[in-house]
Amino acid sequence: MLNVKNLTFSYNKIPVLSNVSFKAKKGENIAIIGESGSGKSTLLKVIYGEYDLDNGQIFWNDNRILGPKFNLVVGYDFMKYVAQEFELMPPLSVEENIGKFLSNFYPEEKKRRTAELIEVVELTAFSKTKVKTLSGGQKQRVALARALAKAPEIILLDEPFSHIDNFKKQSLRRSVFKYLKEKNITCIVATHDKEDVLGLADKMIVLHEHKVLAQDMPQVLFKNPKTPLIASFFGEFNIINNDIVYAHQLQVVPKSNLKAIIIKSYYKGHYYLIEAKINNSKVFFEHPTELKKDALVFVEISK
Repeated sequence: MLNVKNLTFSYNKIPVLSNVSFKAKKGENIAIIGESGSGKSTLLKVIYGEYDLDNGQIFWNDNRILGPKFNLVVGYDFMKYVAQEFELMPPLSVEENIGKFLSNFYPEEKKRRTAELIEVVELTAFSKTKVKTLSGGQKQRVALARALAKAPEIILLDEPFSHIDNFKKQSLRRSVFKYLKEKNITCIVATHDKEDVLGLADKMIVLHEHKVLAQDMPQVLFKNPKTPLIASFFGEFNIINNDIVYAHQLQVVPKSNLKAIIIKSYYKGHYYLIEAKINNSKVFFEHPTELKKDALVFVEISK
């Protein structure tokens, strides 16, 4: 189990993280979300042991995670960290980059494990390709497979799919997180993308102004967003009568107390996102068809 206790960290005397606490069980997937500058990436680096704490403690089972004041070499054998900077070996092929961290004493096992990991990150067709010729997204996938090569007990992922093309992200996410669950590897992922969280994360931690604003299952935070920041992570929302209302919760009805003047319709595939005004306040709601500009419609909140 990962146990983060009252973690406080400053960089050049500037507060970055304040009194952060959470736990992650073995095999659990924890998503860290927050605005840019909220401390997501720094939190991963601190957990990895890259920085010394101002206060607090970090444990993986009985092992206390310590920073460079205590360790000449940063990091631990049971933990891997995949940053947005890939640190690969460009002249080597994909399979050589991954196999580099597997024992040569068992060549058949090395070959099997390398092929398995290349399949997990969906790069089988590029196994013999030199890394220096790959795209940024492909390099990111190689870095991820390489981190998994030594079967870590816990892996820290910083925006792991940020360089991946949209058409590839969905299947890759499913493949990677399925593999982590099967191998019972604890995962802490820093992300700004809700697709990295919904349906994949066991728990979501929201950082705001260097502190933990909320932590719970994604389903709970989605259904009961306590602040606009939390709601914004999940999609378009409105503030109506001091309540947070998602765009999909507003529906057009024959008659209600909420009159909306249509401003614009945005095509979203299977629905239109409608921008409108209610009492001179801008709102958004979803509708199956395009609505005419300046039209008057009635809407109600559907829970």
